Amino acid sequence: MHTPTRLEKKLAQNRTAQRKNLVTFITAGDPDLATSEVLMHTLVASGVDVIELGVPFSDPMADGPVIQRASERAVAQGVGVRDVLALVKKFRTRNTDTPVVLMGYANPIEHMGQDAFIQEAVAVGVDGVLVVDYPPEESIEFAQKSRAAGLNVIYLVAPTTTTERMQATAKVASGFIYYVSLKGVTGAGTLDVSDVSQKVGVLRQYTDLPIHVGFGISDATSAQAVAKTADGVVIGSKLITIIESAVANGRDPNIALSAWLSDIRTALDEISAA
Repeated sequence: MHTPTRLEKKLAQNRTAQRKNLVTFITAGDPDLATSEVLMHTLVASGVDVIELGVPFSDPMADGPVIQRASERAVAQGVGVRDVLALVKKFRTRNTDTPVVLMGYANPIEHMGQDAFIQEAVAVGVDGVLVVDYPPEESIEFAQKSRAAGLNVIYLVAPTTTTERMQATAKVASGFIYYVSLKGVTGAGTLDVSDVSQKVGVLRQYTDLPIHVGFGISDATSAQAVAKTADGVVIGSKLITIIESAVANGRDPNIALSAWLSDIRTALDEISAA
């Protein structure tokens, strides 16, 4: 009997309430670990449903220049996967409800060992993991072990993904599926909402999991347009830019993030109300 994870419960509750999911990405350790913890609580207070926490890595190939810079700043301070797990553990002392998904690359997990990583991630209160360079057909065992331990494994689906590969991904994915709205890296290009809508429709034929769309969502208008066909949106590069700008100008990044996210939450709630 499968016991629903915190992530699965949250997304199921939101689906019942017809609430669109707001998933936000920040890089752990940018600008520093103490600020990251405060930012996580600010995200929750701003109406965020799921926090994606980036595990800093020296070669983040799927990430555009904005997230690359954030990763570099964290790596320069020596922030690694164990520091990220410690950050989640600290966050959990005050928040036991908000799902946290770690997003990163295979190298740090392989270095730590898959079993040790899964065990420690679950122990500190991580709910899911998205490993960019674990293709579904090569990570079936990792997905099964994670699932058995109570950790969802989330996969990316791109505009170029074939229907066969969508089906293969849907078989191993759990929690939700992350649909990448653009070809290329995070924060690049402009959004084609009609294309996103069409692709999300195709993907829905193969999965009952919530589908969240990310890459290229940078304002309330684009968030609302995408969320009309998806279950929610993922926003990352824009948040990193806000944090980066606030810190550079001696302002509190928490205030800047909160103000910007309130518009996004309002836009998503307008769909739910409609």
